Amino acid sequence: MKKSINNKLKKSTKLISGLGILVIMLLNFNSFAQQTVGTHQQIEHFFKTKTYIVLENNPLLEYNGIIKETVKNHWDLTDYEFVTFGKNEFERVRMDTAFSFVIFHKLYFNKDKTRAQYNFLSLELGGDYKFIKQMPDLCSIPVSYVDVEEDVYNYKMGLIIRFLQSHIKLTREHPELKSSNIIKYYNKNTSNIHNKTLYVTKNDLSKDVNTLAKIKKIYPYKVKIATRDEIKQVVDSHDKNAVILHKVGPEHSKRKARCYNSILGADDAKLYYFSYHMISDKKPEGLLAKDFKKMAKAK
Repeated sequence: MKKSINNKLKKSTKLISGLGILVIMLLNFNSFAQQTVGTHQQIEHFFKTKTYIVLENNPLLEYNGIIKETVKNHWDLTDYEFVTFGKNEFERVRMDTAFSFVIFHKLYFNKDKTRAQYNFLSLELGGDYKFIKQMPDLCSIPVSYVDVEEDVYNYKMGLIIRFLQSHIKLTREHPELKSSNIIKYYNKNTSNIHNKTLYVTKNDLSKDVNTLAKIKKIYPYKVKIATRDEIKQVVDSHDKNAVILHKVGPEHSKRKARCYNSILGADDAKLYYFSYHMISDKKPEGLLAKDFKKMAKAK
């Protein structure tokens, strides 16, 4: 995470899945890891907007029901409304500065030979912008690969929604934070993991650290290998003594693309740790021994 997202993502294509709009965007490679930071004016303006929580047009997706429940339980920054837009309607509404948008995007990297696609949840401002890609992005977080089952991430949506808000509040309180230095700021939190229990699922761990006995040899702090339901309960209860691993990977499919590991506070939704690696035989999907060693050494 020391490198900014802006150095990790080269050219990418963003698709707004619920609207069927294709948008070509230029992102730095590192922006997948580093959160974007709005200007002071943009952040202050956001608090004066009404936030549209954009639903997917496909009624069969679980996402719509999950995001409705999640926002009702976890969103408190602005007034909000759940909406479903057609392409033309969105083009009209997005021009209005009175609105902000929480929206699901699909993204892939043009130079990525794997052609892996990722789901992002983004918080963006409306305004008189010619192209969707010009809408100010106040915060974005990778949620999953596009082709994985929804239950891979649904149980963590409360944490993801709260991270969007935590990031906005942090950047409002600390206007000195920019895209160029916020990762360094977040990295100062890593050692605080030592005082908390790290919750992971078995599926989140690579083979070399997939038992507590293996983990204990290199990471002497508390780890709980939990079920998804247990993690959702920890998130919903705002457990101050817990941090949650949010892994974004292909879920053990044959695709060997990127694996991203973020650790977020169950209570404060603060980012405590981030890493990513290209999946290979030597570096399989999931949190690696290298990650545990790095966290153990953090000061």
